[in-house]
Amino acid sequence: MICLKNIVKTYNKGKSNAYEALHGVSMEVKDGEMTAVIGTSGAGKSTLLHILACIDGYDSGEYTIDGEEVGRISERQMAQTRNEKIGMVMQDFALVEGFTALDNVLIPLDFADGKHRLKKKERREKALKMLDMVGMKEYAGKPVNNLSGGQKQRVAIARAIANDPSIILADEPTGALDSATTQEIMNVFRELNEQGKTIIIVTHDPAVAEACSRVVQIEDGRIVEEV
Repeated sequence: MICLKNIVKTYNKGKSNAYEALHGVSMEVKDGEMTAVIGTSGAGKSTLLHILACIDGYDSGEYTIDGEEVGRISERQMAQTRNEKIGMVMQDFALVEGFTALDNVLIPLDFADGKHRLKKKERREKALKMLDMVGMKEYAGKPVNNLSGGQKQRVAIARAIANDPSIILADEPTGALDSATTQEIMNVFRELNEQGKTIIIVTHDPAVAEACSRVVQIEDGRIVEEV
């Protein structure tokens, strides 16, 4: 379970241009839930997602994953938690340009720690399976800089699920896709959710939000509604 209690996040703290991006945010996401986070630009959605992903810290409050308080563990333990439990799909894809689609999906598999690391052949097979799940297997050998924006996003999703994380966090994962491809990607998310994955999607797309079992609305750094 993911649990946030009174999370406060301030940028440029101590400076004249300091501003509080999150104002005491509290929320719980149960294991296996598929949750959409909606809100206007600048509402705090991405800040919230970065904290959930253990990419960014927070000033006060409490954040726990499966009962472990993130704010009380070391940077190394936080990185381990991120690598083992969280798959992240960034809005800008965050792919390695010049690498092939397959090479990008292999990255988290290649850097898995000893007890979770597969043999080379198994890593390749798994990466190809992930690409196949998002309809990109035929592009496995193609450099990602030669792919369209929608294709890049699908590769990013394949990479995010490569290590079988229990939590998948996605920032506008369908923003660059047409409606048909969006439906395909949401079907992938649904399948992953049915397998027990906890999924949190930041989105502006009403169709994506409607496909989730729960919708959380955030405005001005505060959660204003949960459906």
